[in-house]
Amino acid sequence: MRHQWIFSGAIESIDLDEEGGIAKVLDSHGALLGHAYFNTRSDITGRMVSFKDADPLEAIMKKVREAADLRKTLFDTKQTNAFRVINGEGDGLPGFVADLYGSILVVQVGTLGMEKLKDSLIEQLKEIFPITCVFEKSTAPARKKEGLTPKEEALFGELPKECEILENGLSYIVNIREGQKTGFFLDHREMRLKVRSLSKNRRVLNCFSYTGGFTVSALAGGACLADSVDASKMAVATAERNVNLNGLKAEGSRFLKADAFDFLKLDPLDYDLVILDPPAFAKSRGEVKGALRGYREINREAMRKMPDGSLLLTASCSYYVNAPLFEQTVLQAALDAGRDVRIVGRHIQAPDHPVNLYHEESDYLKSLLLVLH
Repeated sequence: MRHQWIFSGAIESIDLDEEGGIAKVLDSHGALLGHAYFNTRSDITGRMVSFKDADPLEAIMKKVREAADLRKTLFDTKQTNAFRVINGEGDGLPGFVADLYGSILVVQVGTLGMEKLKDSLIEQLKEIFPITCVFEKSTAPARKKEGLTPKEEALFGELPKECEILENGLSYIVNIREGQKTGFFLDHREMRLKVRSLSKNRRVLNCFSYTGGFTVSALAGGACLADSVDASKMAVATAERNVNLNGLKAEGSRFLKADAFDFLKLDPLDYDLVILDPPAFAKSRGEVKGALRGYREINREAMRKMPDGSLLLTASCSYYVNAPLFEQTVLQAALDAGRDVRIVGRHIQAPDHPVNLYHEESDYLKSLLLVLH
């Protein structure tokens, strides 16, 4: 009930004028459940945009305003001016994500239904926020199932090569066009703040460091050293720039272009706090077994070498690896390493990434904060 996805096997018939169009949804007794947009090329054939007898287009625009109003209550833009404005199913708008970086709006469209609605949604957001540029970065593989091709282009204004954002009073350089996701991992904001609170006088290792979000937070929190490891030369260079941008002392800290798996195997890990935040290892259900091997390996190698009393923050953003499965994998890694491990914290949800209580599939990010002995 109130789940937003309608799979093809649950549909008896569809009265649809065009693919991606909106139609009424009736139960088996003919009672109106609401409205959804439909695309018969996709296994998830329908996605609900309104329930009961609410007008679908009015409901969609109401949800945009509600999502924007929520964000205005969450952030002081003098401290944090980059956040997710619309989080797909989490805000009742399946297939549409919008992130704001200062005055730049980055949108991701994942479905044909939202492709037909995106202009109206963007215009509504432009009325609410002072937006100078709208850039579409719709590259998810799922678009192919919807009959859509990848799209990366400015829809309004001109996208600068880089922009500078604020998060919890710290500054970061973001390359929206070439960066991961929409340019920055906004969903880890609260975990970066947690790392900042834990880092005083600690030696920190940030693996899969990307542009150094956790590194900057650790040094801002008083870390005596913070090493960053990432396979991307551009990401590592930007991480060092972000540290310098904030005037942080990083004496002895290293910014290393290296494969994190190799680094964990070959280097000693004399750190008080290690952060493992890899990219999604499983991008489809068929990749789960390989992903679990990867999570087990990196956690085992870290646990095997870390000193007694040290902290490990380990995370997974693989949608297909749920929290219990991830925790079980980390447990197996601890057994492999022969370490006593206690959980002292779990992921702190970024409030601009709300999870719909009726749609658990949107709860993709999980983290464990562990102490090792």
